Amino acid sequence: MSTTISSSSLLASVSDELAGAVDRAGSGVVTVDARRRHPASGIVWTSDGLIATANHVVERDEEIEIGLPDGRTVSGTLVGRDPGSDLALLRIDASDVAPLERSTVEPRVGHLTLAIGRPGPSGPMASLGVISAVGGPVRFRGGASLERYVRADVAMLPGFSGGPLVDSVGNLIGLNSSTLGNAGQLTVPAASIDATVSTLLQHGRVRRGYLGVGAQGVRLPEALTRALANGQEQGLLIVSVETGGPADAAGLMLGDVILAIDGETVGQVEQLQERLTGDRVGKSVPIRIARGGEPREIGVTVGERQRQAE
Repeated sequence: MSTTISSSSLLASVSDELAGAVDRAGSGVVTVDARRRHPASGIVWTSDGLIATANHVVERDEEIEIGLPDGRTVSGTLVGRDPGSDLALLRIDASDVAPLERSTVEPRVGHLTLAIGRPGPSGPMASLGVISAVGGPVRFRGGASLERYVRADVAMLPGFSGGPLVDSVGNLIGLNSSTLGNAGQLTVPAASIDATVSTLLQHGRVRRGYLGVGAQGVRLPEALTRALANGQEQGLLIVSVETGGPADAAGLMLGDVILAIDGETVGQVEQLQERLTGDRVGKSVPIRIARGGEPREIGVTVGERQRQAE
C-alpha cells in the first residue's frame, strides 16, 4: 500500500510541475491571426514588443491581430520575414509583455519537452513528448540552413506552429515549425532565431547569394590535384548556367569545375551554398575554376537569391 501511495504521490508531483511549466510558458505565448484559416501561435521575443512566429502562418502583411495572454487583442505589424527558415518577426505596441526565459540546459535526446500553443482566446494548449533528435547542420531549398536543430515527438496540434518548445520547467528551447525539414516538423533553437531576428531588424529579410549555376560534385583528376598542391580532391562541375545570371555574366561555362570561392575550397553543393553568404551579395568575389584541366580565377558579382513563394 505504501508503494502505491508513494508512486501516486510522485506522479501527482510530476503532473503538477508540468502544469506549472505550461502556466509559466503560456505567459509568453500569443495568438497570431494573420491567415485565412484558424489563427496560430507566436512567442514574445523581447519586452518591447517583438513577436517571433512561423512565416507560413503569416499569410498577409497587414491587418494582423495579436491575442495577448491577458486577453487583450492588439494590432501587429510585420517587421520582416525569412521564408527559407520559416521565421517571421512581428511588432506590437506594448511594453508590458514578458519574453520567455531561455533554457540553460543543453537539449538531449530523451529529455521531456512541451509544445505550447495559443491558437485562440481559450488559453494556452500543450502537448507532451520527448526530444527524439538533436542534429545539424541541415539545409533547405532556397539556400537557408540551420547549424543546429531539435526534433521532438510532441503533437503539433492545429495552430501550434510559431509557438515554443519548452523544457520541463517551462523555459524556452526554440520555435516550432510544422513545415521545416523532410519530416515536416522541426524546432529552430533560440540562438538561431536571435541571429535571424537581428538580420530582419536591419534589413527586413535574410539575404542569400547565388551564382546561377547547376553543379554536381566530381573527383578531380590526379594531375589537377597535384597542380593545386593543397590536397583538394573534389570540385563542383558546372552542368547548367542560367542565362543572364551572375555566372553567365562573368563568363563561367558548362564544363568548368569550381574549386574555391574567395579562397575557400568547395567540393559539395552544400559548401557552395555555405560560401554564398548574404554579406557577399553585390560584391565581386574571386572564384577559382579549372577549365580544360588548367586552374584560373574569375571574378563573379554574387547575385541575391529571390525569396521562395510562400
